[in-house]
Amino acid sequence: MLKVLSSLSGRCVLTGQAGPRSGLAKFHLASGALCQKSTLKPRPTDVPDMPPCNFQPEEYTGMSKERMMEIRRKNCNPMIMKVTYYKKPVFVHQGYMQWLWDVDGKRYLDLFAGVATVSVGHCHPKVIAAAEQQLKRLWHTTNIYVYPPIHEYCEKLASYFPDPLKVVYLTNSGSEANDLAMLMARLHTKNFDIITLRGSYHGGSPQTMGLTSNAPYKYPIANGLGCTNTMCPDVFRGPWGGSHCRDSPVQTTRECGCAQGHCMATDQYIGQLEETFATSVPSQIAAFFAEPIQGVGGAVQYPKAYLKEAFKRVRERGGVCIADEVQTGFGRTGSHFWGFQGHDIIPDMVTLAKGIGNGFPMGAVVTTPEIAASFAKGVHFNTFGGNPVACAVASSVLDTIKDDDVQQNSLTVGTYLMTELAKLRDQYDIIGDVRGKGLQIGVEMVKDKASRDPLPPQAMNEIFEDIKDMGILIGKGGLYGQTFRIKPPMCITMEDAEFFLAIFNKSIHNYMEKR
Repeated sequence: MLKVLSSLSGRCVLTGQAGPRSGLAKFHLASGALCQKSTLKPRPTDVPDMPPCNFQPEEYTGMSKERMMEIRRKNCNPMIMKVTYYKKPVFVHQGYMQWLWDVDGKRYLDLFAGVATVSVGHCHPKVIAAAEQQLKRLWHTTNIYVYPPIHEYCEKLASYFPDPLKVVYLTNSGSEANDLAMLMARLHTKNFDIITLRGSYHGGSPQTMGLTSNAPYKYPIANGLGCTNTMCPDVFRGPWGGSHCRDSPVQTTRECGCAQGHCMATDQYIGQLEETFATSVPSQIAAFFAEPIQGVGGAVQYPKAYLKEAFKRVRERGGVCIADEVQTGFGRTGSHFWGFQGHDIIPDMVTLAKGIGNGFPMGAVVTTPEIAASFAKGVHFNTFGGNPVACAVASSVLDTIKDDDVQQNSLTVGTYLMTELAKLRDQYDIIGDVRGKGLQIGVEMVKDKASRDPLPPQAMNEIFEDIKDMGILIGKGGLYGQTFRIKPPMCITMEDAEFFLAIFNKSIHNYMEKR
């Protein structure tokens, strides 16, 4: 087993000066000489060195890639093939912290974290130790018995929330958590209708499919009865937005004529919500769901005061306000532990998953005693929710976030990444917007800045594949698949950030040259 020596011992040891180096990255020239070049030079010609790592993965001796693909096509549901990334897929074998290795031994810098799920690092030694210890003691029991791990974890998790959010129900996934939150909201308010934002993603179950407002995730069946969506307050792509709207180190390039302390975009988008109240739902509603920053929708951020104003209006109509923290929670936004805190709001319910278990299947609904009491009027049983191993893993994740100071790391590295990406935005006409907080980052690609039309899928895929071939894994999102998503394990370093900036710059340059 790997020995944990310090808060940084779980990370790969990297050479060179820690911290930003004015956008410099190491390059090898054809002669073999080592020199420094700006990561932001308009004509990058060489691939920079990947930051070194002292972890040695096991040699892969399993089935061939051809055999895996044969089984994937024959025995796995066709949906698995449909969602497979890349024309030449990545055959992942092993992971450690921010790194992944494929079956051929090639190393990748993982900047997507299994879809924003690996929070403290792949196979983090502290989390492994906690899982192993619990596996030796008790693998499984359920809520029909009283066992320590679930109580230890629920108390610990609740301590991270402000009053009155102190009651926890554990699930297995984010979809399940949101499904349960819908039920709780309807039981508590005795109302039925729920409002979400366009472009949102809240899960793929038959109920949460109604919350989700993103066409590729919809099926032509009756789903999500009582769910209505309203205009997403997207200050880049939406009809209103300016240069001071977002709680982000990077703003849009749109002009802003708002007076100090006033946001016209907030007023306009709240007006659209009022229009939804007037036309699409009864006078009393059950709930309003919102991600503090949209995830699958492409790291979309709202005007700073939007959620505060929206929550006020929802509560006036009898509804409860639900923050979907599946992607933004556990320090990922850097400035706060929970994304909702950056909006100066306290929801009535919070749903969690992904980073809660660092990749171990787990989710949660955190709510008030009053809402929880409404749910207890019936019987709801979950065989695996609050599993002892899941609770031990999740408890270790909370400890590791604190011990390794990954929330501060998210703020420091994420802010640096966004400010440097904004320089690339100013350089290339096809980079329309850079946005986010901490390590929840989106880079929206466009045909050109004047039209803001989405960059076509073929072009996105070409850049996407090129970045992968140079050793970095990122994600995609947005209503039109036009946004690159950068949501890495929160242990990445400044050197990793500089490597990505150089690779991203080169991939954009490669595409522009071909075009």
